[in-house]
Amino acid sequence: MPTEIPHPDRRLERVLVDEPPELGALFHRLNNQLGIILANAELVEAKAADEASRSRATQIIASAMDAIALVQEIRSRRRGCLDD
Repeated sequence: MPTEIPHPDRRLERVLVDEPPELGALFHRLNNQLGIILANAELVEAKAADEASRSRATQIIASAMDAIALVQEIRSRRRGCLDD
């Protein structure tokens, strides 16, 4: 497991040592944005007054979760390339 170090340009963000800092920050930011989309879609789904709105929110949730999984897959494949 890679060691985390503070990113020099951002106090709260962390990047992994085995990735270039700009890629680690990009993955982190993308996951944050997808998490916000996911959380808001879940709220819409829970509070939707009609089935059409609930169904659309469910589609957004599924898409956000697919995107999060894709980011994780890209990141793990990139790590595998760095190990070679």
